[in-house]
Amino acid sequence: MANTSKNNPQGGSGSHGAGHGGTHGGATGGGSMTESAREAGRAIGERADQAAGTVGSTLQTAADKIRENAPDSGYLGSAARTVSDTLASGGRYLEREQLSGMFDDMTNVIRNNPVPALLIAVGVGFLMARAMSRS
Repeated sequence: MANTSKNNPQGGSGSHGAGHGGTHGGATGGGSMTESAREAGRAIGERADQAAGTVGSTLQTAADKIRENAPDSGYLGSAARTVSDTLASGGRYLEREQLSGMFDDMTNVIRNNPVPALLIAVGVGFLMARAMSRS
């Protein structure tokens, strides 16, 4: 307990005193702001999930249009079927999982494969840095 005052000038650990009223705004103001922030976060999450579902539906519609207008045979027909199947699959995934499910899936992939995930992140960061330095 000797070093706790370094993180919090009033002494004690950082989590003590939060929401207890005190002289820094009162308990009712902090509680209502916290609840408002939670509610806003929920509303944003719901809108993002709805948007992901809408995008998923649009992808499936695009896949159907490609199937309708693509040739039935040949190299172009095969490529069109592959593209439409991929779009339809992605659309179904977005509708089913929505944004929150995608986040959970990505978290699981990163946990199961931390080294490749780290290498991909480093690579993306490197490419972004190069792109920004050229501008």
